[in-house]
Amino acid sequence: MRLEDDTPIGDLDLAVIDRDGAVREAAQALHSRGDVLRGGLAAAGAIAAGLLLPRSAEAGELAGGDRSVLAYALSLEYLQDAFYTEAERVGALTGARRTAASVLGGVERAHVRAFQGLLGSGAPARPSFDFRGTTEENDAFLRTAVALEDLSVAAYKAQAPHIKAPAVLQAAVGIHSVEARHAAWMRHLVGVRPAANAFDEAEGRDAVLKTVASTRFIVRKTPRTTRKRSPRFTG
Repeated sequence: MRLEDDTPIGDLDLAVIDRDGAVREAAQALHSRGDVLRGGLAAAGAIAAGLLLPRSAEAGELAGGDRSVLAYALSLEYLQDAFYTEAERVGALTGARRTAASVLGGVERAHVRAFQGLLGSGAPARPSFDFRGTTEENDAFLRTAVALEDLSVAAYKAQAPHIKAPAVLQAAVGIHSVEARHAAWMRHLVGVRPAANAFDEAEGRDAVLKTVASTRFIVRKTPRTTRKRSPRFTG
């Protein structure tokens, strides 16, 4: 993953991109109000979940195209949910990374519950995952989180024009903005400019699924993780 000036993210740190200290000061203020940050993001996830839980009669009236988009979005939420939840449970992360895994894990689980509630028996089954050690190392976790969040933002952006029901579109846009905040937060922690470009490009479904497949995170067997295995998708 590279910045707009083609500089690898590994070659940058916060001191390079925040020479006047404004970002660092803002981040320190947020960390000093950790409960506020945690509560704010959790509330955003809860609001999105509420928007995605219409009455059962309304859910049954969803158009087939909207159901397809929602099932696709749920598959991406499964991936993020599992990634952050495993990071929490493994307990190998420290400091801001540990906090991020906990906060984002809670939000992504709320997204999953919302989509499952809306799709009901039509929701796709949750696959098994093997994150290949990326949940066990601070640097690998952050770089993978940046890649997954950026991918999610691009995926939601591409699907918005295909949604017919206004209520579903409103909910999807609500989650899209939350995922964008996640991406900005993870980019800040890894030392990358949160907003590298004036405009974001969308990522079509085929391209997103190809990228997910390339991670080899989705497996047939019971998920496992081990420090002996090198991370394979770190941004």
